[in-house]
Amino acid sequence: MFTVLGATGHTGSLVVTQLLDAGKQVRAVGRDGGKLEALLQRGAEAAVGNVEDARFIASVLDGAEGVYALIPPDYSNGDYLGHYQAMGRSIATAAREATVKRMVFLSSLGAELESDTGPIMGLRLAERELQEVPGLDLLILRAGYFYENFFNTLGLIRHQGINGGAISPDVPFAMTAARDIATSATRALLAGDFSGVQLREVLGPRDYTMTEATRMLGEAIGSPGLPYVRFPDEGFAGSLIANGFAPPVAQSFVDMARGISEGRIRPTQGRSAATTGGTPFEGFAQEFAAAYRSA
Repeated sequence: MFTVLGATGHTGSLVVTQLLDAGKQVRAVGRDGGKLEALLQRGAEAAVGNVEDARFIASVLDGAEGVYALIPPDYSNGDYLGHYQAMGRSIATAAREATVKRMVFLSSLGAELESDTGPIMGLRLAERELQEVPGLDLLILRAGYFYENFFNTLGLIRHQGINGGAISPDVPFAMTAARDIATSATRALLAGDFSGVQLREVLGPRDYTMTEATRMLGEAIGSPGLPYVRFPDEGFAGSLIANGFAPPVAQSFVDMARGISEGRIRPTQGRSAATTGGTPFEGFAQEFAAAYRSA
């Protein structure tokens, strides 16, 4: 039995599916029973609860051969660092109680940095909590900027004819497909080829700039020349707040964008067979176009 936390998210749902395809029993854990229904129909065991509840998490980790774990975001929580640390502590406490032996944890590039990385600082704190669990073989996956983050600008592209954000337009940086993260996690869980605490980056085939990525999205949706607009920090934070982000969280995303733009949030291991996924951005652009047409 494998346990997958965040089983309805971009990566968790794919890890569940890949483990099921490998003939494994899977306990899929999420906050919304309705969203878990599709995985239940695929053959997973569904468990509904909150990662904050260490007792609940211990119950779903009990007996697991391996665990895929992540921190569910809460953008309305002004104490975003406290949120990440509390979630990490809850998972760590549960792992101790359930005597979990093997875990893959999703983190981010830049988690080695001590400041000015926005929400990535929270993942750094969560990593530290998990590293303190005695006897736990822990593989930390530090992923690049998700391709799937571009889904958040579907409305902007449709209604204003632009893509935009706080990252500088012409700085190349590491992006990653959710499916490549899931594949890396699933392979590691099935192989059990890690011990102690290990770090592994998950990177796309190459770096992309926001201008380049936006151009590919535009071509895929039939809008060649789609521009990318770099929003002022204050305006970008204000738009996030208008969409329900707590002000400190909105500012943290500005800090993260600055860290990417300045080249501080970047890979440290480099591309290799172990760290490089096979999904080019051009492939994701076709998925984006399908979502754009169906919206």
